[in-house]
Amino acid sequence: MKPISVILSALTLSMASSAVMADSVRLPHATSLPNVSPANSNLANRGAYIARTADCMACHREDYSGGVAIETPIGNIYSTNITPSTRYGIGNYTETDFKKALKKGRAPTHQLYPAMPYPSYHGINDADISALFAYFQTVPPVEAAPEKTTHLPFPLNIRTLMLAWNVINVPSTENRSGLTQTQQRGEYLVNNLEHCGTCHTPRNLTQGLDKDKYLSGAPLGKWYAPNITPDNDSGIGRWSEQDIVTYLRTGMLDKRVYAGGPMAEAVAHSTRYLTDGDLSAMAAYLKVVPIIKTDNHVIPVDTSRLPSPVSRSITYNLIEQKDYLAQVKSTTNTDSNNDRNSSKALYLAACASCHGVDGYAQPDARYPSIVGLSSIRRAKPDALINVIAYGAKGALNTVPKMPGFEKELSHAQIAGIANYVRVNFGGLPSSDVSAADVKRILK
Repeated sequence: MKPISVILSALTLSMASSAVMADSVRLPHATSLPNVSPANSNLANRGAYIARTADCMACHREDYSGGVAIETPIGNIYSTNITPSTRYGIGNYTETDFKKALKKGRAPTHQLYPAMPYPSYHGINDADISALFAYFQTVPPVEAAPEKTTHLPFPLNIRTLMLAWNVINVPSTENRSGLTQTQQRGEYLVNNLEHCGTCHTPRNLTQGLDKDKYLSGAPLGKWYAPNITPDNDSGIGRWSEQDIVTYLRTGMLDKRVYAGGPMAEAVAHSTRYLTDGDLSAMAAYLKVVPIIKTDNHVIPVDTSRLPSPVSRSITYNLIEQKDYLAQVKSTTNTDSNNDRNSSKALYLAACASCHGVDGYAQPDARYPSIVGLSSIRRAKPDALINVIAYGAKGALNTVPKMPGFEKELSHAQIAGIANYVRVNFGGLPSSDVSAADVKRILK
């Protein structure tokens, strides 16, 4: 369900697509894929790639032992052990059992909750399911149950209720006509394997995907998955296909966007491992999905209002950064009656040691620049507020994790930092986030 989601298209020619995927795992980039082994069959190694495209690790961990909490409006649902352990995992599954679990949410003994994105996986073709099943036979078994298991309140704990839910909500998408072969591949990746709609699509009254608003953005626990339709103002219409590929590969676009939270997990576990051809296919499809305009638009960046680095070397010279920060702090009073000065002092105290006094951060230390990011230029400040309050983890393990300040800062202080960042690093002419806004968003 994480993620956040991102994307893969329809393999309409089953035999031909299988040959394409068999070749793709031998490409230079894909040979560095974890869990691909010369000791395994070509079928199993192709399944290892499909496991990456399906982002299984985001919910079930890299070793597939499970126990990850998936936040839903009805409570936490914990992922299960899907290693080939016969006692704790899926070691007793037949391929038919495996297929039913993926496409119908039906395990041999019970119905699954749709936190396992089977409404999207419903569209996975049989050839890919066979490869995925072959791969999971090669995974080292974890002979232990997850520490936590799902316990929902009555009547939600009656899993057979999901059968009625499935009639309404499965499958979550339908294939479109008139697409090129590349766009069809992208459709398959985005809609099915990568299940991007799971995060980026609003929910209907039954908590299924609202198909009329597909990929138009949705709240996601403490995060907000943005509109990824090609609308110019609220979506990614101004992104080129290469921009999309770069973002899915790296989790960032300079002065525009930086992946955090569930999207960072999607990049870390899945999209950064995909072949260039698959990423390009996803990008091609995302450029032709139906445009949906929302009120949470991105305010166009005014480059003339963005700050310049205080010196040519400060973002790379940590000593200069430290000395300059100390100097600026000494001349800025947190208790000042000047709101702007107070907000600046709060930013310097809580944020500048990582993101820099000028917002350009310290690239060598893997601290991200926040200058120009779309998340601080959105009409609604929800994403920025949540990051300040709850922190964020980047797409790569080498990137430091940002702490959250929910317990250290008041609602008014978080609002002050948000306003300072939006004006000084987002280039907005003004920002009026209030303590009441912060309280509402965090609640």
